[in-house]
Amino acid sequence: MIKTQPKAALTTQLELTPLIDIVFIVVVFLLLTANARLLALPVDIPKTEQSNSALQPEHTSLTLTLQHQSPRFAINQQTFDQWQTFESALTPQLQVTDLAVTIAADRNADVEPLLKLLALLNQHQISNTQILMEQQP
Repeated sequence: MIKTQPKAALTTQLELTPLIDIVFIVVVFLLLTANARLLALPVDIPKTEQSNSALQPEHTSLTLTLQHQSPRFAINQQTFDQWQTFESALTPQLQVTDLAVTIAADRNADVEPLLKLLALLNQHQISNTQILMEQQP
């Protein structure tokens, strides 16, 4: 004869563990996605007799542009067609201490002038240099 196990008695209690897990997950989700308000405190800076330029460090900024077409080179707004004239105009400006250089090269510009420019900046020990790049469309 085949014996079967006796049926378990039915209980009227609810199992709350899955419900507590879901509530905990929802609370954590709401805490992580809530927008926290940024608190700002207005600060009044007393006025002094010194000028603002004395408080800020003086950095000279120099923007160098390399183009694909003529004029191929530019220092700030001054343009040059030949590398030799560009280099001779740039060399005296590189003698300034605390010089911040920004290089903006056209995507279609040749790489050789950029490498020459980087070598020239390295020769004059200019380390504060930024190269502007744009993302591919």
